[in-house]
Amino acid sequence: MTHLGPQRIVCLTEETTEWLYLLGQEARIVGISGYTVRPRRARDEKPKISAFLTAKLDKILALQPDCVFGFSDLQADIAAALIRAGVQVTVFNQRSVDEIFSMLYQVSAMVDCAEEGQRQIERMQQHLTRIRQAAQALDVQGKRRPRVFFEEWDDPHISAIRWVSELVGIAGGVDVFPELAYQPMGQNRIIAEGAEIAQRLPDIIIGSWCGKKFRPEKVATRPGWWAVPAVQHGQLFEIKSADILQPGPAALTDGVDQLHRIIQDWRFHHG
Repeated sequence: MTHLGPQRIVCLTEETTEWLYLLGQEARIVGISGYTVRPRRARDEKPKISAFLTAKLDKILALQPDCVFGFSDLQADIAAALIRAGVQVTVFNQRSVDEIFSMLYQVSAMVDCAEEGQRQIERMQQHLTRIRQAAQALDVQGKRRPRVFFEEWDDPHISAIRWVSELVGIAGGVDVFPELAYQPMGQNRIIAEGAEIAQRLPDIIIGSWCGKKFRPEKVATRPGWWAVPAVQHGQLFEIKSADILQPGPAALTDGVDQLHRIIQDWRFHHG
């Protein structure tokens, strides 16, 4: 049977790499982002040809890709250079849970795996439904939902992007900066004053500092944060950025599972 769709794919970000591996289509991948850690074996098997904002165009072109997958306007310059060089480029811009599922389906269809992709998507959707129902069961029991501050970067403070905010809600928490979650660019989610965060009295603080190690002791000693409930009760946690800030399978599986455990534990002991 003739294989349809692109046969030599370069993935400029991790989520399409992980998804192609989950679909059993890793043989099509000829180059990956240097930030890729999921799946771990990809780092050993595939050439690393890009960071996030930069890429080695000569190395990409030498791989003779028939398709390049990218993510967001932040990779627009890379995409434009490749397009001018005659390469087919597909750049996704998913920012919500529903948009992540849409991206996953589109990629699966492009590599002639629409049915398998749909099966895996449905399993992930069912998993999210179970987590949502578990959170709602605690609502019925009168367990308060904790206020959650998700910090994507520490200096300056950047709050949760939309899909993370949505997953916090699915897991039973309340994002303390919901008005910022719909801002797609990190620069528009900057909170200039740490005092503004403290004033929202988060019960839980989760750090995912884009690959930099989260330092709970540093957070706990921020000026004026001694009265923050999360600090008083030691509710400071890290979720690795590869698990939650990747807008693909990771966030919808391991990422939301970690959110769920943290929030459920708080609700059992503090709600």
